[in-house]
Amino acid sequence: MCWNTSRCAGWVQVWAAVVVVANTVSGLWAGVRDGRLDIYWIDVEGGAATLMVTPAGQTILVDTGNPGPRDPDRIVRTLVEQAGCQKIDFLVITHYHRDHYGGAATLATQVPIDTLYDNGRFDGMPDDPGREYFEFPCRKRIVIQPGMRLPVMQREGSPPLEILCLAARQQFIDPPAGVPENTAICQSHRDKERDGSDNANSIVLLVRFGMFRFLDAGDLTWNLEKRLVCPVNLVGEVDVYQVTHHGLDSSNNPVVLQSIKPTVAVMNNGATKGCMPEVFATLKETPSLEAIYQVHRNVRPDGSVNNTADEYIANDEVACKGEGIVLSVAADATSYEVRVPAKGHRRTFAVRAKP
Repeated sequence: MCWNTSRCAGWVQVWAAVVVVANTVSGLWAGVRDGRLDIYWIDVEGGAATLMVTPAGQTILVDTGNPGPRDPDRIVRTLVEQAGCQKIDFLVITHYHRDHYGGAATLATQVPIDTLYDNGRFDGMPDDPGREYFEFPCRKRIVIQPGMRLPVMQREGSPPLEILCLAARQQFIDPPAGVPENTAICQSHRDKERDGSDNANSIVLLVRFGMFRFLDAGDLTWNLEKRLVCPVNLVGEVDVYQVTHHGLDSSNNPVVLQSIKPTVAVMNNGATKGCMPEVFATLKETPSLEAIYQVHRNVRPDGSVNNTADEYIANDEVACKGEGIVLSVAADATSYEVRVPAKGHRRTFAVRAKP
């Protein structure tokens, strides 16, 4: 529900326009129409904004990109024009860096936000997002805890959907009973320099839809990533891995990739941010990976350039149009399709049976 009549009137007009378009464009609608789980990687040029639309038609936005109008505008355009939705049911801010929380206050003036999940205020906060962030309008604010599940609605006849918090503020869920220690892989871990920023406090989410699994670990850093899989694998195996920390080499610990065995990796990098050589090599050396997608072509001027195949990259130019990547899990959760609309690319993958 909107907070004032003038805003509601404006959004009713927008919504009416979207309905007209939706009735004429095949495949626009997500979620409730067809029972899919849809995931949109919105281009916020080296930040993060991942939108999910559930089979019951609810929306979950993980992070909001940078301050200023550009990224909130792109989020709203994706929400309304592509996903056919009017509000954000659940907003998760993984940590307090501007490329993740920066668009939140502006976004809250454009669409209603129901429930915010974040780390709240806590002792020893290394980065404070400030008053504007802590006071932007939403119906409810909840400090997330490891083991907490977002209260998503289930759609009758659909496989079960669960969004589970695995970690927050450097605290992790307890190991599942009966899972053996991940000894062989964990022995290969080597520490890196400690990250004292708020990256280390990132919220980690595991999305389960039937047998489909998707991991979003925000900007969790190398030494703490180890705790996701060592001594016990808290994640299990996944189908899709959002490349942690935009593909920077202070994250993306190989012991994680070797343990979770993703089929698809999606990197929310920028033209000159992320997609570092060490990370790209780690991804290429992960036997389970069948495809690597990038929101941006890597054009770093220092020459340390590495890119996936052209059709798997949403934006080629630095001055881009903000193209995104879309993933749709079939209603029966046995397969999923990844699309790069700007390239006309679409590829279908089978959901892998999990041990």
